Amino acid sequence: MSRIASTFAALRARNERALVLYVTAGDPELAELPAIVDALVEGGADLIEIGLPFSDPIADGPTIQAGTQRALDRGVTPTSVLRTVGSLRSAVPLVLMGYYNPVLRFGHDAFAKSVADAGFDATIVTDLTAEEADDWLRASRANGLDNVLLAAPTSTDARLDEVCRRATGFVYAVSRTGVTGAGQEAPIEVQFLVRRLKARTQTPVCVGFGVSTPEHVRMVCEVADGAVVGSWLVRALAESWYGGAGRADLVRRIRDLKDATRG
Repeated sequence: MSRIASTFAALRARNERALVLYVTAGDPELAELPAIVDALVEGGADLIEIGLPFSDPIADGPTIQAGTQRALDRGVTPTSVLRTVGSLRSAVPLVLMGYYNPVLRFGHDAFAKSVADAGFDATIVTDLTAEEADDWLRASRANGLDNVLLAAPTSTDARLDEVCRRATGFVYAVSRTGVTGAGQEAPIEVQFLVRRLKARTQTPVCVGFGVSTPEHVRMVCEVADGAVVGSWLVRALAESWYGGAGRADLVRRIRDLKDATRG
């Protein structure tokens, strides 16, 4: 059983859902990433997504785009991210989130091995569709990596079948069309998408895009196995980590989100 599968099993036993938090590697400074991961775990993160900065983040809204650009401006590269992650020891599973271009540049097998050696448990390749993912899935599984795939409200039944057939770790249910962002709420209609997915798979389903408050987390956790919080955390890091409020304030705010996952 993978670390991600074990995490979801333990959460079910406690009648909890997963709090999945996203941070862009290199925003704040890449050297701060180990301390940030520690703070997220202290606050109650069950899984942590670490974003790989990319020059054309087409799925991301302005908050994560800005954080990605700041990281790129600091000279952050895929190699430096993998090296930094390899130096930390996370108590919770880590998921590398990014785009397909770096995978192609490294090569499927080389990238999968590098990601696994760095200590990641899974990947989310945002712009890789399930139907075109077989080469990457093969390389990932050969290196012990789970593959989280995305499903959208506009996905056809046939597309959901393909996603559910291939995904491991969890299925990422995109709450709405468009890009990431904390400024828009996750619509209640996402519950219908979660039910469509759960009719097809026993793999856990987590909801992201627009999830930014304890109320949002509580709503999606009524039907899903977890909530993904991204843009809100990127903004909170800027406010708390470097903005004067400090680590304790960030931990407190994350604990409020985690409390909303408990049944």
